Amino acid sequence: FLTLRPESIHQVSFLFSDRGIPDGHRHMNGYGSHTFKLVNDKGEAVYCKFHLKTDQGSKCILPEKAAVIAGTDPDYSIRDLYNAIATKNFPSWTLYIQVMTFEEAEKHRWNPFDLTKIWPHKEFPLIPVGKMVLDRNPKNYFAEVEQMAYEPSNMPPGIETSPDKMLQGRLFSYMDTHRHRLGPNYHMIPVNCPFQTRARNYQRDGFMCVDSNHDGCPNYYPNSFSGPVDDMKHRAAHYHLPAADVERYNTADDDNFTQAG
Repeated sequence: FLTLRPESIHQVSFLFSDRGIPDGHRHMNGYGSHTFKLVNDKGEAVYCKFHLKTDQGSKCILPEKAAVIAGTDPDYSIRDLYNAIATKNFPSWTLYIQVMTFEEAEKHRWNPFDLTKIWPHKEFPLIPVGKMVLDRNPKNYFAEVEQMAYEPSNMPPGIETSPDKMLQGRLFSYMDTHRHRLGPNYHMIPVNCPFQTRARNYQRDGFMCVDSNHDGCPNYYPNSFSGPVDDMKHRAAHYHLPAADVERYNTADDDNFTQAG
């Protein structure tokens, strides 16, 4: 597989290194991996990557110990996280971003939207922007954890997608997965729905619909019954595409070994 899909070499080099098996959730970093887009209130945009660096310090274990834990104590990592929170030793991660302008993206030697490549920190340094702190354990694991449904198509204002083709595929595939696992109205489950606002759209019906199902409002658009309309202030930011030919592109011949070392 590695010889036929050389773009996987970079990730596998981490897997087989001393960093390959983290010692629990508290001692591992988190990475957005994909390239996203940040847009300010003036509509000005840059590309970005997200990094969550553990404040507990990165810590890993050897394969021999991992094999024993996997066979004798499968709850090792989640119990460590639960107990830390229960004893008020709240784990935290510092959130960093990397920023790349559109002009830099056009000229960069590597494809900035390639999920298998990183942005060198010397050229695009990490910028600290905040912290994530886990300070409460779930009261009911099934209701609050197993029913969670994350999807990259749900983004807060100011964060948008990029031409990252893996991200583009995940925009719709994650929703399909949730519909299969949790049902068509998974977004109504309390752990997944917004409590500070109410979505107004034309999505209705389906098994396990637990709200008013939009009462007697029309389910077509446009209509003359004061139904929801597009809010243009939330439209995606515009961006410039230089003149180019469009065709299917095979990345197998890209430089897949320099970053892997």
